[in-house]
Amino acid sequence: MKTASRILGTAFFKKGYQVQDAPRYGAERRGAPIFAYVRAAHDKIFERGIIRDPSLVVVADETLVQMPAAGVLQGICGATVMLIHSRVTADAWQNRLHLSNPLYILTPDEEEDEQIDWRSLGVKCAAAAARLCGVIPWVTFSSALREEMGGLPAAVVKETLAHARRAYDRMESDQGCVHAVPPIPTRPCATPDWVDLPFEDARTSAPAIHQAMTSEAVKTGLWRTLRPLINRDQCKGCAWICSTYCPDGAILVNAEGLPQIDYDHCKGCLVCVAQCPSHAIETATEGERNS
Repeated sequence: MKTASRILGTAFFKKGYQVQDAPRYGAERRGAPIFAYVRAAHDKIFERGIIRDPSLVVVADETLVQMPAAGVLQGICGATVMLIHSRVTADAWQNRLHLSNPLYILTPDEEEDEQIDWRSLGVKCAAAAARLCGVIPWVTFSSALREEMGGLPAAVVKETLAHARRAYDRMESDQGCVHAVPPIPTRPCATPDWVDLPFEDARTSAPAIHQAMTSEAVKTGLWRTLRPLINRDQCKGCAWICSTYCPDGAILVNAEGLPQIDYDHCKGCLVCVAQCPSHAIETATEGERNS
């Protein structure tokens, strides 16, 4: 989605818009949701950060829609258009979400009936979004896409353009349905008082960026709310799996060849729980200390 937002932002820029596009990352673990924002306006853009009143919300992974922590529906209003990549109909989604918003479905390609081609999904979402906005012709979008894919083999570029064109054409009947949301008026606020901060000795406040082993000294396990627990009776000893998938290297292998979790640095992402083939790693709240 990061690349998709950059392509869409570039296409807007090529049409003479002022543009911002920026990714927003979630938790520090593989598989965490990623968001990307695109602002486009004819006038200068002074606002920064998250778009809190989106005109269009594009969802590439439909499993995130009903997940509160993902925040997909955050800030939408009655005029917000939603585009979801899904095989479920728009009426079904509106019933699920209890929404009356304009909602459109970008269905997978026919050859993706068995498995979605995730490599081209972001490009297809960007192309469909460009068509819904109604101000980006195909020649402009394809130019932005070619610019992003510069240096890749010609066959890859051709195939990606074909995927994007199909998604762009599917939204033809709904072209121009996205309209700018009026800006929310800001309230005047008083200038804050000046705050004097006392000087601290550098040995106390300065970071020791050249000091070795500082990551080991930071007990990132304090961030954890859930912890993985290894069921020794069920563990098959294939420690190379859970230890490899752990994004923080917090699963060690002891002298017996069995996995051992370093709870001082385990952040509780629970990737190991999902990857354990024998389901020997269970989940417990941080209050449950038995391991």
